[in-house]
Order: sequence, then structure tokens, then C-alpha cells
Amino acid sequence: MAENNIARRHRSTQVGTVVSSSGNKTIVVEVTRRFPHPMYKRYVQRRKKYHVHDETNECRVGDRVRIVESRPLSKTKRWRMQEIVMASTLARVQQKTVAKTGAKGK
Repeated sequence: MAENNIARRHRSTQVGTVVSSSGNKTIVVEVTRRFPHPMYKRYVQRRKKYHVHDETNECRVGDRVRIVESRPLSKTKRWRMQEIVMASTLARVQQKTVAKTGAKGK
């Protein structure tokens, strides 16, 4: 009975851009955060890259994705891809042209 009352732990979510999708079921997502500098009060940007698990291999470079914290899946992967917020138009156009011409992309 007590097990039913225990709430799931809050999982941190972030939104970032896919910078690499060369691994199998793994993507690299760059998250940019803006905050005011403590002393100078100017806004500064900090970027961080996360290795993210993509179960279906559907992400392409340039996509905006939402990632959620998870248990360790490998040595470097501690995040899972939750959804594609905005698909990259460049990646989709290149994919369509390769499909039409039948050429293999390098």
C-alpha cells in the first residue's frame, strides 16, 4: 500500500540542438543556456553537450529535441530523447533529394 503513494522522482528536462547522430541509437545534443553574469550583469551563454539515447534513430543533425534525465545507459549516456520539438528542414530536404536521385550520401 505504501508503494502506491511514493511519487516518481522529478526528472530534469532540457531542450537542445542535435549536433551529431553518427552513433547507433546515440545522438549528441548541445544545450545553450543564457544567464546574467554575477558581476557584470550582462547576459552570457554557456553551451554543454550531452550524449542522448535515441531508441528509434529518428533524429537528424539540426533537429531541436527535448531530452529527459534517466538512469545511466552507458559510460557517457545519462539522458533519453523525449520528443522532437522542431525538425530540421535542411536534413529533410537532403534526405528527399538523395531518395529521388538514388545517390548514396557520403
